[in-house]
Amino acid sequence: MLAPRTFETLSVYYYMKYIILDLEWNTGYSKSAHRFVNEIIEFGAVKVDDSFQVVDEFSRLIAPRVKKRLSGRVKELTHLTNEDVADGADFLSVSRAFTEFVGDGAVMTWGTTDIHTLMENYLLYTNDNHIPFLHRYCDLQEYCEKAIDRYDEGNQIGLGRFAEIIGVEFSEEEQHRATADAYLSLKCLRHVLGGYPLESCLLQADCEAFYDRIQFKNYFITDLSSPDVDRAQLKFRCESCGKQARRMKKWRLRNKSFNADFYCQACDRRFSARVSFKKRYDGVKVTRKIIS
Repeated sequence: MLAPRTFETLSVYYYMKYIILDLEWNTGYSKSAHRFVNEIIEFGAVKVDDSFQVVDEFSRLIAPRVKKRLSGRVKELTHLTNEDVADGADFLSVSRAFTEFVGDGAVMTWGTTDIHTLMENYLLYTNDNHIPFLHRYCDLQEYCEKAIDRYDEGNQIGLGRFAEIIGVEFSEEEQHRATADAYLSLKCLRHVLGGYPLESCLLQADCEAFYDRIQFKNYFITDLSSPDVDRAQLKFRCESCGKQARRMKKWRLRNKSFNADFYCQACDRRFSARVSFKKRYDGVKVTRKIIS
């Protein structure tokens, strides 16, 4: 693994702008698309230089087209009113302005949900899910969790909770509005910067491989005959003596994991083991554990 870079080394290494983006949206049923859509109602972003100092910000409301009225939940969280968003611009004009704002900078969001929502909206308005301002991309949630050694793909930490964990103070007004959440994300990034190499979380995003990756849905392999199963991972050694144990019964699938009983003849010891295979875009994650 690359050694973590200091704040100064990162500055020398990149020479680029970073745009921390957050979105708010309202869910409504689109008759034209024949499905529910998370329609973006607000863009909020903060632009920082290669020293992570703020140089500009972006804030725009968007008038919804799919569902004119905001849900009660959205109004409660954002404190926006129907009149507020009704006075907003249309999605495509805000998109063009934001594309100019980003330039050739790297876009960052807390988790990939905002990216999926952008793809959904571009597909709705242009019949093309490609995001015009996305050239380089960083999932800040992944980076920040790795920076404090808390990354768990199956248990991601929300922005507010992460800020509490690392001791970043914020008020309720600093959440659930796009620009405020962008600033809070920046606070968290500054706090953990250097704890993990940032370049390892920066992806080239203006290519089909990025869209294949971002749309790939991880899943657990539940058939041991799958070619993605490494059968060597089905063998277990005794924890006491380190010798190969013999499987006593067939593998049983339970809660997306395979379980079996083993016997170590050298120690006259019996134990159970569990193994799971999670298919991801870039390979298979194997989790093994001796459970008794």
